[in-house]
Formats: sequence, structure tokens, C-alpha cells
Amino acid sequence: MIELKPGSVSDIPNLWSLRTRAVRQLCAGHYSPEQIEAWSESPPPQSYLRLLATHCALIAEEDGQRLGYGILDRQTGEVIALFVEPVLAGKGIGRRLMEGLEGIAAEEHFTRLHLYASLNAADFYRAMGFVAIRDEHYEHPSGIFLRSLYMERELSTTSLH
Repeated sequence: MIELKPGSVSDIPNLWSLRTRAVRQLCAGHYSPEQIEAWSESPPPQSYLRLLATHCALIAEEDGQRLGYGILDRQTGEVIALFVEPVLAGKGIGRRLMEGLEGIAAEEHFTRLHLYASLNAADFYRAMGFVAIRDEHYEHPSGIFLRSLYMERELSTTSLH
């Protein structure tokens, strides 16, 4: 059974390693080799320290194995990250993480979530109820521009406790 656990600052190196594997394997069909290289070689952003220190991250685990993670900025309602081990993509882990992030959103009384979706993840987010608002070039902290979709999702009032 998949369990969601809060992430902490000490988890950043392992989470970033998982994210790098996901970028290299799951994004390669949607971005150039040069983009993948720059994207995957970039270090964790400084914002991860604040986000993980303020209980914005959830880690999905099963039998002690880390399966993926998600981060929701409690200040803005932006889904900052949602990554799953590449070999486990499509197994419901991302959905479980998104449900957990919605729980955090409910704690903060958000009525809407937003995010920048990489092209490979857009269909997943559509299945989760997000709507593409615009297609744009996201400036990644590494200095490259990545085509992405800015997406939003209204949260039902029944999910806000």
C-alpha cells in the first residue's frame, strides 16, 4: 500500500536524484538532448530548502521504497514538483501524490491549484482535472527555456474541509 510521508530538508538529495532520473527518462521524447542535459544537470533550487522546511513536500513510499514525491507551495497554491520513479510511471503513484497535495491545499483553503507542466506530463495533469491556460516557454533556473503548459484546476468545495 502506498503511504504518503512528509518530506524534510534532509530528503533533498534523494528527491533531486529521483527527479533527475525522471527528467532523463520521461522527458527525452519531448525535449532536445541539449535541454535534457542542462535540465538534468542543474542543482536543486534554493526554494527547495524553504518548501521542505515548511512541510510542503510529500513522499510516496511502499515497503520502505521511495516511489515519488510532490511539492505544493503553501503560499501560492502552485504545484512545484511531482515526480515518480520512471519505471513506476502509470501505476497510480502520481495520482496518489496529487491527492495528498490537494489535502495540503485544503489545509491552506486554496480554491485553485496551478502549475507549469512539462510536455510529457500534460496528459497526466489533464486526467487530474487541470486545464491548459497557455502554452509558453518556461525559464528554468538552469537558464534554458522549456516549452510548457501553464495549467490550472479549480478545487471542489467538498474537498476543502
